[in-house]
Amino acid sequence: MLSASIGFAVAFVLIFLRVPVAIALGGVGLVGYAFLNNWTAAFSMSALAVSGSTMAYSLVVVPLFILMGNLIAGAGISRELFRAAQAYVGHRPGGLGMATILSCGGFAAVCGSSVATAVTMGRVAIPAMRSYGYSDSLATATVAAGGTLGILIPPSVIMVLYGIMTETHIGKLFAAGIVPAFVAIIGYTAAVSYVAIRKAGAAPRAEKASWQERFDATKRIWSVVVMFAVVLGGIYGGFFTATEASGIGASAAFAFAVVRRMSLGEFIEIFRISAETTAILFALIAGASIFTEFINYSGAHRGILSLVRDSGLSPAMVIFVICLIYVILGCVLDSIAMMLLTLPMFFPIVVGLGYDPVWFGIMVVMLVELGLITPPIGMNLFVLRSIEPDISLTTIIRGIVPFIISDLARILLIGLIPTIATFLPNLLFPAP
Repeated sequence: MLSASIGFAVAFVLIFLRVPVAIALGGVGLVGYAFLNNWTAAFSMSALAVSGSTMAYSLVVVPLFILMGNLIAGAGISRELFRAAQAYVGHRPGGLGMATILSCGGFAAVCGSSVATAVTMGRVAIPAMRSYGYSDSLATATVAAGGTLGILIPPSVIMVLYGIMTETHIGKLFAAGIVPAFVAIIGYTAAVSYVAIRKAGAAPRAEKASWQERFDATKRIWSVVVMFAVVLGGIYGGFFTATEASGIGASAAFAFAVVRRMSLGEFIEIFRISAETTAILFALIAGASIFTEFINYSGAHRGILSLVRDSGLSPAMVIFVICLIYVILGCVLDSIAMMLLTLPMFFPIVVGLGYDPVWFGIMVVMLVELGLITPPIGMNLFVLRSIEPDISLTTIIRGIVPFIISDLARILLIGLIPTIATFLPNLLFPAP
């Protein structure tokens, strides 16, 4: 257990010092395993861990869902999503902010990445909100928070990684994210409304659209509705697995891009970006698998579980402490690094205490989601700073506070009432 604690601390320091996460985790896992055993065993373990984790058939979903999201983004659907949402709620106080949240949710349904959602929707929504006189802090914070829906609304790359690392049913994870995602959208729109009411002039109303304009705007987003229905409906209807759904979704996105007359150069660029993202994620999975083998060999999870049971802490208090650790780590680590670093330690403890791994997966995703907008390292904050360089990071951080409070309230709600997350997967995937 001591060796695992040292390894965890060294990995954390290396990641904090900006050593690539895959190298930090893989290097610590290799050296730690060699220290406990020998170098020959360590290299053999690393080879088996890397081949076993990266050659899994279930990993096919990663590049295909990434490609699907990039093709949809490249086809320009983000602008049409925003216009459709604006047509329905733009005339309300804070309406453009609400439209941004709703369009982020729609884009997330075919994307699966928080950063991609924030970047794509930020380029559309922030100029629109600023042109209507929205405060810079509210405009950027709304996109930063809305972007986090990319990892909560299925298909989510983070959920796929969690499912692969913990051998949890990916279809159940996708189903479990739907209701919390609606709760998140409600919470974020409430945060926008609060700012609009509290600060006069921070969120002026847009013009009210006619019903004909709303109907025309809705027609232009049929592709998102169809793709979401095909991918998730096929999984939950038992027509195909999550892996097969990723292929169908990518093929549908490709056909949609062709219909939109995307140029050959744009196709090449999208395939290049998708390949780069996939390579990075596979490197992270390989490094995490080596680190996990080291943690498992050290017996740390058994020792910590025994320590927890002997400490007198209730299971609920243990979960609270784990959530608190995630909140703190979210202030200094990026989302994937935080998840890959902690799951080998925390997941066996949570399961050993009798908690549902699907519920814990949603909790982890929401805590990671919170980290994306938590200063000082919140990834989405820096992404929006790069999109709008004339807006200071301090301004963005000042605007994000109501959304952080909304996230904390949602985490508390689903932590206290796990059924919110678990009833849908239990309904769609009943136990045999």
